[in-house]
Amino acid sequence: MFLLVLSLAGLAAALVLPGLSDLVLITGPSALASLFLLLRGWGVRRRPGGAGKAGYIVIDGSNVMHWADGTPRLDPVQEVVRHLERRGFTPGVVFDANAGYLLSGRYQHDHAFEKLLGLPRDRVMVVDKGTPADPTILRAASDMTARVVSNDRYRDWAAEFPQIRQPGFLVRGGYSGGQLWLDLDPPDGGASGGKRRA
Repeated sequence: MFLLVLSLAGLAAALVLPGLSDLVLITGPSALASLFLLLRGWGVRRRPGGAGKAGYIVIDGSNVMHWADGTPRLDPVQEVVRHLERRGFTPGVVFDANAGYLLSGRYQHDHAFEKLLGLPRDRVMVVDKGTPADPTILRAASDMTARVVSNDRYRDWAAEFPQIRQPGFLVRGGYSGGQLWLDLDPPDGGASGGKRRA
């Protein structure tokens, strides 16, 4: 985590201060490598064997928190985390920087969300202000051979992350009749999946 923060700070300085532009060559790859190592370690402390039997799964927290009725709330994220853990997954959650503002009117860092979700520190991430969460979510899923829980289609990122088009990579979900549903089973033959009850 320290290396990631240090790398991101160096990268920000390189992008803002004209005399430090060459620093991007060091801090950019360092930030990516440290992010990879951090995300790869999700769940290792929680489960000694690493990922749960169903594997890692990345939750788009800023998308899921709107699932219940369109109002941003943490309850849907908490329910999705618990459901995935019961199914044997090791979930990690990534939020946009403004998630805390939407939920409580103030910025909330990883530590606040990890307590609210009951997850270890290395499985919750709030991306830096001005940084889109989408590529972080997709890179983490790609690096860990994981799936993504979100109703976002990530069309702007399809060229960089072609796995978006693979059936089952994106797990849709929501609420129907007050009950959570997740489309965890990939559709057969590439057909579009229907609502499968959680």
